[in-house]
Amino acid sequence: MSIATPIDRSQVEKIVREIVVQLLGGPKDKPDLVVSISARHCHLSQEDVETLFGKGHQLTPMKPLYQDGFYAAEETVMLVGPRRRMLPSVRVLGPTRSRTQVELAFTDAISLGIEAPVRPSGKIDGTPGCVLVGPAGVVDLKQGVIRAERHVHMNVRDAEYYGVKDGDRMSLRIESGSCTTVYEGLLVRADETSKLEVHLDTDEGNAADIDHAVRVELFKP
Repeated sequence: MSIATPIDRSQVEKIVREIVVQLLGGPKDKPDLVVSISARHCHLSQEDVETLFGKGHQLTPMKPLYQDGFYAAEETVMLVGPRRRMLPSVRVLGPTRSRTQVELAFTDAISLGIEAPVRPSGKIDGTPGCVLVGPAGVVDLKQGVIRAERHVHMNVRDAEYYGVKDGDRMSLRIESGSCTTVYEGLLVRADETSKLEVHLDTDEGNAADIDHAVRVELFKP
């Protein structure tokens, strides 16, 4: 008499999940990851656009950014910090926002003499300001200068793949020809439409020698 081997339920469930993924096209393959360097820039309100560039002025798209609907504009402004230290040509990014915000790397902030805090984009209450100079006028910005917190944009399907949700934290490992760098605490910004993209500032990108990276890995610690 033959005796049937007991069925391993966990193995059966694993096989079923694999079949479902194949049939439904679930998150089987690793998403394509883009790591971008976000150089110094500013986002302007429409009111400040008109003060700086003239009544009724609209930002002029120069080139699209990786995230759909966002662009680098033709317009630039001069940033003036304490003791008249300045950055002569800072790119404006569009579209316009409800509040003007300036994003700098740590080196930029030191150059301007501004103690810019690390903040998520949009969280500008209580931050220092600066003076913005355009061809048609000047804006004395009372707050809005930040060092943008390193973060990763993703859509909800990418978030499901990595097992994270909006507001969680992740780590990024960068292997380059000269060094290996791990950045911890990347803020997850997940929604329905964003593409998978990490944003580092110029200081962070240079420290990791991102131009010579041979491998990048995003992971949940």
